Amino acid sequence: MNPQEANARPPSATPPAPPAPANHPPRRSRWVGTTVALLLVLLVGGAAWYLVKRANGDPGEGMPRGPGGGRPTVTVGDAVARKADLPVIIEALGTVTPATTVTLRPQVSGMLSQVFFTEGQMVKKGQLLAQIDPRSFEQALMQAQGTRQRDEAQLDNARLTLERYRTLLSQDSIARQDVDTQAALVKQLEGTVMTDKAQEGIARLNLDYTRITAPATGRIGLRTVDAGNYVTSGDAAGLATITQVAPIDVQFSVPQDRVGDIRAAQNDTAALAATALDRTRKAELGTGQFSTLDNQVDTTTGTVKAKARFDNATGTLFPNQFVNVQLLLRNVPAVVVPVTAVRTGANGDYVYVINEDRTVSLRKVKRGQATVGLMAITEGLKEGERVVTEGGDRLQDGMAVQLPGAAGTRGPRTGASGPRSGASAPGEGGQRRQRPPQNP
Repeated sequence: MNPQEANARPPSATPPAPPAPANHPPRRSRWVGTTVALLLVLLVGGAAWYLVKRANGDPGEGMPRGPGGGRPTVTVGDAVARKADLPVIIEALGTVTPATTVTLRPQVSGMLSQVFFTEGQMVKKGQLLAQIDPRSFEQALMQAQGTRQRDEAQLDNARLTLERYRTLLSQDSIARQDVDTQAALVKQLEGTVMTDKAQEGIARLNLDYTRITAPATGRIGLRTVDAGNYVTSGDAAGLATITQVAPIDVQFSVPQDRVGDIRAAQNDTAALAATALDRTRKAELGTGQFSTLDNQVDTTTGTVKAKARFDNATGTLFPNQFVNVQLLLRNVPAVVVPVTAVRTGANGDYVYVINEDRTVSLRKVKRGQATVGLMAITEGLKEGERVVTEGGDRLQDGMAVQLPGAAGTRGPRTGASGPRSGASAPGEGGQRRQRPPQNP
């Protein structure tokens, strides 16, 4: 096209449109997404590394460092291994059982006329507790006595007649058959009198049964029948229940594997001490002595029933109460440390021993008998060695430690207005003097 034709085009003509761009995301968005993903990966990795280091006991940046900026130190609690007599105790859950439990039942039937006891009071054996109307039993006794007296009179008359017959027989004035008949009548009447005496004894016993007395000494429970009611001898509920609470027994079960230990301890000691504790094992309810073991093993539980007796002079043990029993077998001398000093790892039990240079050494030990607060160490530890009791979860073998209140720990920093440690202070006449160095 020549310049003339180009100039001849109308001014309203538009240039051709550029080609449409391809449908692809911008390159800037891809770089932003990649950068965010890398940052998230680095953040997760750093958090995981920190948690693993913390679990392994590596101290953080905020922990104090050792002298000269060495390995960091950890503040721990400590205790000294010592020799002590550690008690060998069997613990079990027991039930308080009264030494005697009696249900107060009437022996005869009748109207309950009077009640002489108060619910919950202490009663003594033989004490009168209730009275059944005795009038009908008194009449029955009188009737039995009258029958006996009548038959005794007949017996006396028959004996006199027999004596006369024997005299006549000696004079050959009576037949022997009459004598034998009279002798048989005497024997018959003797049997009748004996029966009458038995009937009289039963009537007198029934009259005595109208007086209901305490069959044992103990505490009487709630009354089930009031005066004015008709009671019978077959009443299963009875009038009340009497339980002997002093002394009182505690029944518990011990594993069958400990029966041999108990029997051996009984051979060495006349009486094994037993202690009853409350449900929380904090309050002592009483002390007593071990009584006996049952004669067989319970096959369902693999335990043997045992019983201990307590004086219960203060009445702290109550019938059917659940208590914790501690049976002391013997005292064993051993090297003991607090229970918190012994830890368990993949290779067994171990403790951290504090060395003279304030570093710790991991040492394997073998534990023995334990109590609530102390643990016996049978192997791996000697008397007088110092062990870590608190803060051991942050320790590793060879790490430096710091003991609370020990010499060599840094004291509190003075206030902002006071001089700092190691700084010179102005002296007299404007001269500055050097402060003596402080112990590190």
